[in-house]
Amino acid sequence: MRNGSQYQQSQGLLLFKINERQTFGLGTLKVKEIVPWQPLTSIPQSHAVVAGTAYIRGVTISVIDLAAAIGYRPVSPAEMKDCFIIITDCQRQNVGFLVRKIDRIIDYSWRNISPPPSAAGRHIYSTGIIEYDKKLIQLLDIEMVLSTIFPADEEALHADISREEQSRLRAHPILLVDDSSVARRQLAEALNHVDVPFEVCSDGKQALTLLTEAAARGTPFDILVSDIEMPGLDGYELAFEVRNNSTTQGMYIILHTSLSSEISVDRAHQVGANEALTKFDAAELIHAMLRGAEQVERGDVIPGVESRRQN
Repeated sequence: MRNGSQYQQSQGLLLFKINERQTFGLGTLKVKEIVPWQPLTSIPQSHAVVAGTAYIRGVTISVIDLAAAIGYRPVSPAEMKDCFIIITDCQRQNVGFLVRKIDRIIDYSWRNISPPPSAAGRHIYSTGIIEYDKKLIQLLDIEMVLSTIFPADEEALHADISREEQSRLRAHPILLVDDSSVARRQLAEALNHVDVPFEVCSDGKQALTLLTEAAARGTPFDILVSDIEMPGLDGYELAFEVRNNSTTQGMYIILHTSLSSEISVDRAHQVGANEALTKFDAAELIHAMLRGAEQVERGDVIPGVESRRQN
């Protein structure tokens, strides 16, 4: 396995404006392309913030007025010709976001991203804050935006398992980590539905502390489910740190991401994760956890690491 410093994540951030004063950022891994505004086709009975659809490279894509979606002044028809559309690949769907201005792409370390202030409340559309060019910039919580416009299918949030499978999962402590409040609620819903206990936290640093403290007490977690893009310590670094600590390395690691890129899967395996899944399919996730439970019991999560549990 490589030196840990190689996985200290620095990623491109696309900076854009939704009005003259407010700048947001979005990780470039989620961005497929940026196109100038083009005429949109309206959708009858669509959500109020869906500006219409665009036909781009052979695909019909819904375009969301991002300013309106997160509570700012909507883009007027007269402004649209000067706007841009950010096309994203997130949560198994391509969606366009209409923004007033593209600023620039910068390289920024996840370690320098701060979580949003707790005083901001539960419904802030931000997963973190950075300071750049003497300005505070919010990182867009794209999952929260999409969840309010395209609510998840209930079937995708629930999975059915047998009593034997339920008992197996209950025997293995599970930690869930995600900086998005929407994703945490979805994860909790999936495990509550099958009545399996778990712990949950919102960032990688807190997760690493919980994991190491539990191992020191002799009650280690066996299954870790972590988002990839998180402020402070991202999922890749968390997986690397877990795998390179003798007290935690025997757990099964699932990286669970809104990214749909195969690059994420390749890099996940490089840092020692067992699986990388795209959000959100409860059945897919639960069955990955079951595979993890089986491998922990057999002691073959990674070569040379014995099982800590004898069932």
